[in-house]
Amino acid sequence: MCKLCEEGYPQYHGASRRNFLKNATGAGIAAFAFGSLNSPVSAAEVPEPIPSAPPRNSGWADKRYLIRGGAVLSMDTKVGDFVKADVLIEGKKIIAVRPNIEAGNAEVIDANGKIVMPGFIDTHHHQFETTLRSYLSNGMLVDDGKPHGAVNYMGTILGKFSPVYKPEDVYIAELFGSLSQLDAGVTTVHDLSQIHHSPAHTDAAIKGIEDSGRRTVFAYSESQGNKLTFGNDVRRLKTQYFASKDQLMTLSIGGEIYAPDFDDAWKVGRSLDLPIALHVVGHTLRGAFTRIARTGKLGKDNLLIHMTGVDDETWKIVADSGAGVSLSVPIEMAMRHGTPPIMKALLQGIEPSLSSDVECTMTADFFTQMRGAFTLQRMIVNEAALKGETDLPELLTARDVIRFATRRGAEDLWLGDKTGSLTPGKEADIILLDATAINVAPLNNVPGAVVTLMDRSNVETVIVAGKIRKWKGRLLDADIPALSSAITASRDRIFAAAKLPVNLFGN
Repeated sequence: MCKLCEEGYPQYHGASRRNFLKNATGAGIAAFAFGSLNSPVSAAEVPEPIPSAPPRNSGWADKRYLIRGGAVLSMDTKVGDFVKADVLIEGKKIIAVRPNIEAGNAEVIDANGKIVMPGFIDTHHHQFETTLRSYLSNGMLVDDGKPHGAVNYMGTILGKFSPVYKPEDVYIAELFGSLSQLDAGVTTVHDLSQIHHSPAHTDAAIKGIEDSGRRTVFAYSESQGNKLTFGNDVRRLKTQYFASKDQLMTLSIGGEIYAPDFDDAWKVGRSLDLPIALHVVGHTLRGAFTRIARTGKLGKDNLLIHMTGVDDETWKIVADSGAGVSLSVPIEMAMRHGTPPIMKALLQGIEPSLSSDVECTMTADFFTQMRGAFTLQRMIVNEAALKGETDLPELLTARDVIRFATRRGAEDLWLGDKTGSLTPGKEADIILLDATAINVAPLNNVPGAVVTLMDRSNVETVIVAGKIRKWKGRLLDADIPALSSAITASRDRIFAAAKLPVNLFGN
C-alpha cells in the first residue's frame, strides 16, 4: 500500500486507479462515461506536494473533525451567529456550533478568515441541459406571437435537442452539472428531470447524480415527445433507488399541468407519498392553474415554480395551502416568463426559495440568484418610493436572500430536518467562503459580503453530509479536464444528431 493510502488519503492515489474518462472521446464516450452504470467517479492524480490535506475519512461514522475559528453564519436564530466560532462534525452530522469547542484529538480545519455557513440549495434545475450551456443566451421561453420569440426554449432545447439525447449524454450532463454546482457551493439541488425517453435514460440520470456525491431531490417529470407511464416507472424507481429516505438522493414528481399524464402523475405522487412540483407560467396556461387551485388540490407537498402571471385570488389560495414557491429571477426576467413575482409572494407572507432553472440561458451559481432577487425587489420598492408612494413594504436585506437560498430552500424541498442551517443534529452541508480574497477583504459585514461581493471563486471548501467534496479551492475525486473533454464530445454528438451547427458566435 502506498504512503498516501496508509495515511488515510486514498482519494489522492491516482497512479494505480483509472482516471475517470481518461482519453474518452467521440464514440468512446459511452464506454468511458456511462459504461454499464457501475463506473464510479475516479480520483484525478494530484500533483505533489499535496496542499495541506483535508481531515481523513470525513463523513465516516464516528469520524470527528472541527472547523475552527471562522465567522459563523448559522441561519438558525436559536444557534445565532459568531464573529469567531467552531463547528464540530461527527460522521455526517453537526454536533456543536459555538466558540472554543474542545474536541480532543479531532482533526482541525483552520477557518480563520473564512465565512462558515450552510451550503446553497437550488430548488429547480434542469441538469440534463448542462451540455447546452449558453446556447440559448438570447432566447425566449416560447414563441408567443410577440416580437423576439422565434428563437425559444420550447422549440429548440426541448423540441430539437432533447429528443436526440442518448443515455450516455444524460449521464455526463448530470455528473458534470452536479460537480459544477458543488464547486460553486450548491450542496443540494432539485433536478426537474425531463429526459426520460427510456428506463436507460432515467437510470443514467440517477447514476450521474449518484456519482457526483451531491444531495439531490430527483423529480421524475414528463419527457419531450414521450408519453410516460407514471405508475410503473415511479414505482420501479422508488423500489430500486429510493427505498430509504435516509440517503443523499430522494424522489419527487414533476406533475405538470400541460403534460398528458397530469392526472396520473398527481395520483401516483399522492399514493406513494411523494411530493409534487410543477411549473406555473401564467400566460402560457390560460387559467389552468387557477382552476386547479380552486379544486383544493394544492398542499404542503407541492412546490410551485415561477408563479408568473398569477392573479391575487390564486395567490391567496396558494398561501393558504402551504405550498412552496421557487423563483428563478434572472431566467424569468431574461426569457419573458413575466416579472418575477417576488413582491406578490412576500405580500402574501410566502418566503420564496431560489432556483437556477436552465444553464442553456443563465448560470447556475447562487451568488447570481441571490443578487437577482435582492436587486429586483429593492428596485421595485425604491422606484415606488421615488414616485412618492407611502406605506411601502420593507426592503429585502442580504440576510433575507441568504435565507431564501439556504433554509427556505431546504424546507421547500421537504428537507428542513436535514439541512439548510448549521443546527446541531442536522447533516453537515457546509461551505467555507474566503473573505480574505481580493474581491472581499476587508470583511465588514458577513451577509453583505456573501450577497453583494462574492462569486464562485470565493468557495474554498464544500462539505456534503460530513464528507469534504471541495478542499482549498479544488474538487476532490473528479478529473475535471477529462470530464470536460467528455461533455464536449457529448455536445458534438448531440448537435450532429439534431442537425444544428456548433456556432460559437451565433445566436
